[in-house]
Amino acid sequence: MIILAATPIGNLGDASPRLVAALQHATTLAAEDTRTAQRLLQALGVANRPRLIALHDHNERQRAAELVERARDEDLLVLSDAGMPTVSDPGYALVTAAVAAGVGVTALPGPSAVVTALAVAGLPTDRFTFEGFLPRKAGERRRALEALAAEPRTMVFFESPSRLADSLAALAVAFGAERPAAVCRELTKLHEEVVRGGLGELAAWAAEGVRGEIVVVVGGAAARAVSAEEAALQVQRLVGEGMRLKDAAAEVAAATGLRSRDLYQAALAQRAQATVPE
Repeated sequence: MIILAATPIGNLGDASPRLVAALQHATTLAAEDTRTAQRLLQALGVANRPRLIALHDHNERQRAAELVERARDEDLLVLSDAGMPTVSDPGYALVTAAVAAGVGVTALPGPSAVVTALAVAGLPTDRFTFEGFLPRKAGERRRALEALAAEPRTMVFFESPSRLADSLAALAVAFGAERPAAVCRELTKLHEEVVRGGLGELAAWAAEGVRGEIVVVVGGAAARAVSAEEAALQVQRLVGEGMRLKDAAAEVAAATGLRSRDLYQAALAQRAQATVPE
């Protein structure tokens, strides 16, 4: 089968015993960067020297079928440079090809920059969305952020140090300078740093220059105040799209802060009124 293995995002001590055991027994290892994989083997004291195959953004689609066929006969261990393969890293095309071919896929859980940043940011963690890297071009980035401006969930982004200041400034324009956020730098490493504040404040801080691996966590948009009648109509629209009334009431309640039971009853009343003949 194909085994997706999470690797440390900074601190080697976070390598799991399962990862070390898998590296010790692997015959073939598909890695985002084979040099990084070799250094990991050495750093973890793994004497095994498996066959190394490069699997990165530029060749994954071309190599996926070949690797899936190899995984029919032997376990194929897949590594990205840090964290879990497929999460803003190579591996997704390989997994979809394996699923289509009926080849098993499993994972060795471990470090994740997304979840680690979310945990330490000090922003709501009950609901969140991972947005990866923002587009490089200013126009595309602006359109992407405009689409997210009303997103109520906490958002997690990856960013490079060289683009951080520009991205934070663009976030401040799209979401408002006071929107709470956190810049998480060098997570799990010696110089780990978490800087919290409004987007405008963070953009000014980053303008002085920032180094290291960066994760940005941004608070979701505040729920817009709506009347009970408007909310009940939202419930009706969701029901019209095929959602169960109970589930629709719960979803609108979560977005508006109104009580789910009240919305359920209001939607029933609207429905009954709509069926009364004139």
